[in-house]
Parts: sequence; C-alpha cells; structure tokens
Amino acid sequence: MLPPLLHHPGFRRFLLGRTISLLGSATAPVALAFAVLDATGRPADLGAVLAVRTVPLLGLMLLGGAVADRLPRRTVLVATHLGAGLSQGAAAALLLTGHYALGPFAALEFCNGALTAFTAPALRGVLPELVPPGQLRPANALVGLAANAGKLFGPALAGLLVAGAGPGWAVALDAASYLPAAYFLARLPAGPARPRPAGLRRELRAGWTVLRRTRWIWWTTWSCCATNLLLVGPWQVLGPALSGPALWGVLLAARGAGLLLADTAAYRLAPRRLLATGQLAGLLLPLPLLALGRHGPVPWLLAATLASGLGLALSATAWDTSLQEHLPNEVLSRVSANADVLAYLAIPLGQLACGPLTARYGAPAVATAAAAAQAALVLLPLLSPAVRRLPHAAAAPA
Repeated sequence: MLPPLLHHPGFRRFLLGRTISLLGSATAPVALAFAVLDATGRPADLGAVLAVRTVPLLGLMLLGGAVADRLPRRTVLVATHLGAGLSQGAAAALLLTGHYALGPFAALEFCNGALTAFTAPALRGVLPELVPPGQLRPANALVGLAANAGKLFGPALAGLLVAGAGPGWAVALDAASYLPAAYFLARLPAGPARPRPAGLRRELRAGWTVLRRTRWIWWTTWSCCATNLLLVGPWQVLGPALSGPALWGVLLAARGAGLLLADTAAYRLAPRRLLATGQLAGLLLPLPLLALGRHGPVPWLLAATLASGLGLALSATAWDTSLQEHLPNEVLSRVSANADVLAYLAIPLGQLACGPLTARYGAPAVATAAAAAQAALVLLPLLSPAVRRLPHAAAAPA
C-alpha cells in the first residue's frame, strides 16, 4: 500500500523528481574529484573547482530566496534544473572529448553553484504548496529519506562508473539526471498567487527582518551556526586522522544508516513540540567526535556515529517542518535563505581553525572540546520559551 502522502499527485511528482536529481547529485563529488585528478593530477585544481562551486552558492542564496518568493517556485525549479543539466552536460563533454582545461571547467562548476543558490530556497518553499499543513513532517521525512539514500548509494554508483567507464561518464550521469527531474517538476501545480512585489531591496531586507524578529528562528539559526562551526570542520579533518582509512569508511556507512533510520521514524512520530525535540536530538551529533577524542573502542564508535546520523536527520526534519508550518509562504524562501547563509558561513571558519588548534593542543583534545562545546550550545535555544513551546501541527488523518 502506498503511503497516504503519495496519493497527492503534486507531492508524488515532486518526490520522484527529487529522488532522481538527488541520486545524480550524490555521484557528483566522487565524479568531479576523479575527473579533475585524472585530467591534471594536481590537487590544487580540485580545490579551485570545489571553491568556485561554493562561492556563488553563498553569495547568491539571499537573491535566490527573494526570487523564489517572487516567481512561481515551479518555474524557478524547472529553470534551475535545466540549467544545471546543461552546465554539467558541457562539463562531461569537456572530459569525454579530452578538452579539459581548468578555466572552462571551473566556470561551468561556478554556474552550477549559482543555480543551486536559486534551487535550495525554492525547494523549501514549494512543499507547503503541495501537501496539507498537517502532512508537512512526514513529507519532509520522505524527501529526507530519498536524499540520504542517494548519499548512501550515489557515491558507490559513481565509484563503479569511474572505475569501469571513466569519470566523464559519471559526470554525464549527473547531467542526465536533471532532465527527468525537470520533467516531473514541470508537472507540479502552479502554486498560489503571490502579492505584488515590493521592490527587490525591500524584499531582501524583509527576509532578514523576519528572521531577526522571530525568536525561535533566531535562536535556532545561531544554534545551527555553532554546530557547523564546532563539528563539521573537526569531523571532516580530525575524523579520518583519528580513525584511519578502513574505520573511517565504516563510520560514514554507520552515519548513513542512522540518517535513513531517523527519516523512517520521523515519518511516523509526531511530538507535540517538534522544534524542541529537534534541538534535543542535536545532543546526539557530537557523540562520534567525543568517542574519537576519548579513543573509544570500535563498537562505541559505531554506536555513536549511528546515533549522530539519527540526531542529524531528526533535527533537520524538525527545522524544515517548523519553518513551513509557522512562516507565511510568501516569505518562507527568503527567511530560510538567510538562515542557510548564516549556517553555511560557519563551516569554512571551523575548517580553517581546526588545523592551527590541532597543531597547538593535539587532535584528541580539540575533538573532545569541540564536542563538549556543541552539546552545551545546542541546548541554549531551549532557554527561550519561543523554542520550547512552539507547537507542531497535528498530523492530518490518512
């Protein structure tokens, strides 16, 4: 029997499109890494390609949020998916024809990052147009399940393609995935009528104003910034060093399994205080870093990493659902874009600080301190009644 949500034609098409696109996108990091390294053998080129993909994502996301609140989100999503398919297709053509050069390849990846800056806010805003308010949590859980399944199986698929046919074909697969995704997204309902635009500058300022004045969004956003600052860099930099290659791969698989389990649970569980539950789930995030810093045995490391995946998926579903339930749809994309930019900016700061701190204090000490600090800061928003008492819309009957 199909889940009740899949009886909504709009959501069914959205989920199909996102699943195809996410599986293709999950192959991209592996494909790009080996494509650049095989073509040049220079890690510096790979770093440049990854950087130019990230810069426009941060620089244009606020504009992307304003555009998604101005135009029909269906139109924005179809345009960005077609654009991403063309740019990745051109990148694949460069590789397959042996005409790779850093400049053109980096320019195409810059275009991909810019398109993602317009895609992400529209994706968060389109879901409330497709399902009833009481079904937003299970809808987010199903989309999260598709995303995390792609993260689990996409890199393995990319590895097989790279080994068997070459990295150019793996990039071509990513490009091809955007076309059926755009087809399904083009068949979404048009969405509600929008208010007359008030001017781009005023709309951008309004998104920041709503974030700053809405206490539960303000506190939760800064909590997410602290988590990204304290955990992402140490996990990415110190995790491989403290665990070793073989164990690191197993830990990433355990984290993926935790993400899938959490999305399955989030589909059914409906706590009365969803946002507060998500904040409490954030206490699970630092457990693997703490276990690595304290030289925990392998079974404890695996259990901690599995729990971390559970906490990450539950907190993400709680955050997305709370935004969609409690914000007016006409400002949803702008507010979420402001929150995302603040959260993402903390990631490179943590990555840059990790090296000098490790050289001074040692990897175990840095890992332990970062985990302990995150556990304290993730609880800080719960001091605000706006976070503790924010209600979750009751699940609509099937």
